[in-house]
Amino acid sequence: MLQQTQVSVVIPYFERFIALFPDVLMLADAPLDAVLAHWSGLGYYARARHLHHAAGLIRERYQGLFPTKFELVQALPGIGRSTAGAILSLAVNQCYPILDGNVKRVLVRYFAIEGWPGRRDVLATLWSLAEGLTPAQRPGDYNQAMMDLGATCCTRRAPDCERCPLATGCLARAQGRQHELPASRPHKPLPGRATLMLLAINPENEIFLERRPPTGIWGGLWSLPETAPDTDPADWCLSRFGRLPLNIEMLPLRRHVFSHFILEIQVAVIHVAASISNVADDDRRWLTPANLSVCGLPTPVRAILDARTPNHHE
Repeated sequence: MLQQTQVSVVIPYFERFIALFPDVLMLADAPLDAVLAHWSGLGYYARARHLHHAAGLIRERYQGLFPTKFELVQALPGIGRSTAGAILSLAVNQCYPILDGNVKRVLVRYFAIEGWPGRRDVLATLWSLAEGLTPAQRPGDYNQAMMDLGATCCTRRAPDCERCPLATGCLARAQGRQHELPASRPHKPLPGRATLMLLAINPENEIFLERRPPTGIWGGLWSLPETAPDTDPADWCLSRFGRLPLNIEMLPLRRHVFSHFILEIQVAVIHVAASISNVADDDRRWLTPANLSVCGLPTPVRAILDARTPNHHE
């Protein structure tokens, strides 16, 4: 959960998640829908799918016991070099370096390393430094301290150099460049995409949802059906349900910013006849607003439904 998400955001999600899935076997046995529903709102949903898949592999390959060899840990879905190092150093005190965003920032400033940290040559330099600095004794404490230092003191926008224990040796501080380093990612304008979402409602006030493909944006989550932005909602309704809608209402345009593109969402609210309410299978459902919590929903889709049906959490 802490990959790409701040601690303050993660804590309530983590507490609810651990209460429901207290060990790896219970996580492995849980339906993916339940896992995604409790991840909903954290974003980067591939992390949840990888976590669930990894739990299943641990159950099947390692009798439910988390492996403690670096190569086996890194081979699990969603676990890269830094996460594997964090797990093994913090959990079983093995000497492996880590290189999360906080540690990168501390190292870049301390050694005044030029260039965006995501660049291959800069990243190689940072890994070399991390390997050389990680001590054989108490590597977990060292790694935790480095992460905490970056998160609480050597912060991105307001580094507190006066109370930093590394201040005397920090080259960025000596050069007065704390706010210049690390270098920013080269700026590229985000491309735009557009979609039409269909919010179909039947006379029982049920909403029609479809499961998204297992990979890609919002993979495996339940969402409103989507189609090309120039599609006639009436034509879509005729194609999907076999008859025209009772009426159509277009909602104001919404924008959702992803890390690599901007999505413009047009929503058409379609009221349909009761006779087509039985159109459902494993990947399509009619749900009442009160039952939407059983599904993992993308954040912008949840916002659309919250605005349209504000009582759906009741």
